[in-house]
Parts: sequence; structure tokens; C-alpha cells
Amino acid sequence: MRPFIVGLRFLKSGKVYHFDAANCRDLQLGDFAVVDTSRGRQLGEVIQIVQSPTPPPDGTWKPIHHKATPRDLVLRQIWQKKELAATINCRSKLAELKIPGVKIVTAEFAFDGSRLLFLYSTEAEIKVDLRKLQSAMQKLYTRSKVEMHQIGPRDVAKLLGGMGACGLETRCCSRFLTEFSPISIKMAKEQGISLTPTEITGMCGRLRCCLIYEYEQYVETRKEYPKKNNRVVTPGGEGKVLDVYPLKQTVVVELDSGVRLEVPHSQVQLWEELEALEQKAHQPCAKHGDGASDCGKNQGNEKQADIGSSAIVQTHLPESKRIRKQGRKRRNR
Repeated sequence: MRPFIVGLRFLKSGKVYHFDAANCRDLQLGDFAVVDTSRGRQLGEVIQIVQSPTPPPDGTWKPIHHKATPRDLVLRQIWQKKELAATINCRSKLAELKIPGVKIVTAEFAFDGSRLLFLYSTEAEIKVDLRKLQSAMQKLYTRSKVEMHQIGPRDVAKLLGGMGACGLETRCCSRFLTEFSPISIKMAKEQGISLTPTEITGMCGRLRCCLIYEYEQYVETRKEYPKKNNRVVTPGGEGKVLDVYPLKQTVVVELDSGVRLEVPHSQVQLWEELEALEQKAHQPCAKHGDGASDCGKNQGNEKQADIGSSAIVQTHLPESKRIRKQGRKRRNR
């Protein structure tokens, strides 16, 4: 039977998991389905129907158990209302056991109450022996299989929500991010962002996820721009590059006179390129037996072409540079 692959999401901004719904081909977007997962039987929302699925690494998809019934949806609501009380009870028992450096973040019941998962974090992000706590909670919730699962600081921020460091009412991780990408200081440097901790650190205490949003665009754009301290020629004169703004498509140049200008990238020319162009203009063309040259010019037009190329280069040079070059020519004579 041809597979019918759908994407399920178990949390509002959680990761999407693919399942084979060959036995429930009437599933549509917005429907709910019950599946077996590593955390027991769960209920998820259908948010995607995959038209051309790529086989998973293990070669098979887990099947959908059944389409959610009204009873399943009611059960989920009942057990969800008990999660806050379970979290409070677990925190209270943790305080009684006096286990340091551990914080109970939240509790999650399976949709039918068969499992109870406590998510916790630690200050040192190391494994802590919580068997006593797990045993105590198992005695309190005998109908559910109690499990303890450690999560990182980014997952904690995602679950707790709240205002972002940038001022958004809801953090990106809680609003739309389904997975966390690796973030590095290099991304901040490439975009010219201040490396002050308060500028690049999120509410989770880690580098902000938004540092990756425009990183690739900056990397690709900077390839076409001069680097800092490069000598360049601008309509205002010659100077060195202080900074570049790829999104604004401008370059900040400090002229030899000390004046700073923000010039459009299209009006900036590298000095090395002009020097190379000038040298090429004055080099003689290699002759062939029939009188033709490598550049395609005829022998009779060679002198005229050299003069034209030199004139093109001279028009790009600032007036002060042309004067210096003319002075050197007189001294060489």
C-alpha cells in the first residue's frame, strides 16, 4: 500500500514528526491523531501532508494508531489541567529532599494519563541522581508511569515563554522556532554586532537565536565588498575602508584628508584594481605571425588602444593622484 505521510506537532511551536497514515487516509489539516512515541502514546495535530516524502534513515515511518475521537480530545483537556498541580507537588517534594541545583520546569501528562513526564534543568547542566524524587512521585501518581527528563536552558526559555531581550512580547523560540540552530560568536562579528554580553545574549543565557537570521546574507554580500583598511577610490578622493554596511549597500571611507564619508558601494573602486588596470593598459600586446594581437586589436590600432585604455584608468583616479603620477614622470625624465 502506498504510504500516506502526515506531519504531526505535539506542542504549539514544537518539532514536526512524520508518520504513516495509510490506515487513516481521511486525515486532513487541523485534525488530531493518536500515535505511539518514545514518550508513550501521544495526541498530535496534523499540520502537514507530505506529497513526495523522503524515506527516513531507518527506512520506515511509524504508523498512526487512530484518528483522535472526541473522547480522546476530552481526556487530553482533563489531564492537561492536572499538570500544574503535578509541577507544584514535584517542586515541593524536591525541597523536602533538599536536592541542590535542580529546577522542575514543568510536568507533561500523556493525553490519556498513562505517563507523567517531569522536565527539569540543572545549574551545572550535569546529570543529577533524582531516583528518590522519581520514586516519591511514583507513589503519589500510581496510575501513571513517572519519568524525569533533563532539558537545556534554551528549552527552558521556550517552555516558560515571556518577553524577548529585543522587546518582542513573545520570544522567538516560543513563537515559531521548532528547532535550535548552532550559534557562534563568529555570526555576531560577521554582522558587525557589538560583542557586549547584553547585546548578544538571550533570556536563556545563551547566544541569541536571531544571530543566524541574516548571517548567510551578510556572508554572501561581504564577498563583493572591500575589506576593512583596504585602499579605495571614491568620488570624494582616495582613502581607506573603515566599515561596510551590506544591507544598506554602502561603505564608510576615511579620506586622506581625515574626512569620513558613507559612499554607495557602486561608487567605490579598489585601488589595487585600478593599479592592475593601468599596468595592463601600458603593456604591449603579444604579436602573432599575421599581425593580430591577444586582445583582438589590429597592429595599426594598437597605439590608439593603449592611449584609450590609459585614459579610462585616468578618469577613475582622483585629481591628487594624477598630479603625483605626473610629477613622478617629470622626475624620471
